Amino acid sequence: MVIVMLPGAEPDDVDAVVDRVEGAGGQAFVSRGLSRVIIGLIGDVELFESLNLSGMPGVGQVTRVSTEYKLVSREQHPDRSVVHVRGVPIGPGTVTLIAGPCAVETPEQTLAAARMAQASGATMLRGGAFKPRTSPYAFQGLGELGLRILADVREETGLPVVTEVVSAHDVDMVAEYADMLQIGTRNMQNFALLQAIGEARVPVMLKRGMNSTIQEWLMAAEYIAQRGNLEIVLCERGIRTFETATRNTLDVSAVPVVQRLSHLPVIVDPSHSGGSRDLVIPLSRAGIVAGADGIIVDVHPEPEAALCDGPQALVREDLDQLALSVAELTAFMRRQPARRRYSSAS
Repeated sequence: MVIVMLPGAEPDDVDAVVDRVEGAGGQAFVSRGLSRVIIGLIGDVELFESLNLSGMPGVGQVTRVSTEYKLVSREQHPDRSVVHVRGVPIGPGTVTLIAGPCAVETPEQTLAAARMAQASGATMLRGGAFKPRTSPYAFQGLGELGLRILADVREETGLPVVTEVVSAHDVDMVAEYADMLQIGTRNMQNFALLQAIGEARVPVMLKRGMNSTIQEWLMAAEYIAQRGNLEIVLCERGIRTFETATRNTLDVSAVPVVQRLSHLPVIVDPSHSGGSRDLVIPLSRAGIVAGADGIIVDVHPEPEAALCDGPQALVREDLDQLALSVAELTAFMRRQPARRRYSSAS
């Protein structure tokens, strides 16, 4: 069962609902979005219905939800959500371009990539400071030094930063530097990490596990939401299939399927799915036309010298073509390019 509080409900109203549910032997998990609070209930549904929760101050709607992923389901939240990352919207009505180096290597390389991304219309900067890799001998990232470089580049360019966190112990530290936390494909079912990020109250990008079903992906999002964070963006980054011609297989069908099942925004990652520079723009086009709320791409000023995923990184000429495609297809889909809305809180 799920309780949707009215917009502007007072904290005391939320506390009163939680106290009544827990006093009756149930469990209540409070999740806070940008404009509303949702309370997920675990326990005897018949008992909850006898508590007259719908008549309590601040309560907007009490709903039985049949899906396992109750808080991220469209059953209780029929309108699709918009997640704002330091003023940049991700959700229906816009197409958000996120771009930057797969890995932060030096201040100069990161700033050059950010400038390239910004010139192409990107409104957010991606960059990895922690890089979980298949090989233990591959470049693993600069750690906190990389985070400081990203923060400095944000100050220089104004681009909000999304970066990956790989350990529950590092969530608070990474959140001090980043505007959005990314959970990579290898950590999609790292449940301790999901719960820690759920408690961090920072926007989250949750990449689909390379071997995961859509159901498993949404259940991972539910772990975050249950701990209090509804500011979640889902990222389809390609799944592992029998095909070897591409690095992974971009599941374009996941975009409309997830949008039917969940209110969360969905973006696509054409860089890590295709694994090749020449595939990034065609896959970006496919994602936008399928209805994706944004794309996230790799950019590098010198891909041949990159310490991570150079073959898939876009160069300046590619970015010009990408910018044109994004503009044309965004208009075709009757959407707007995402623009940062500045405020005193930004």
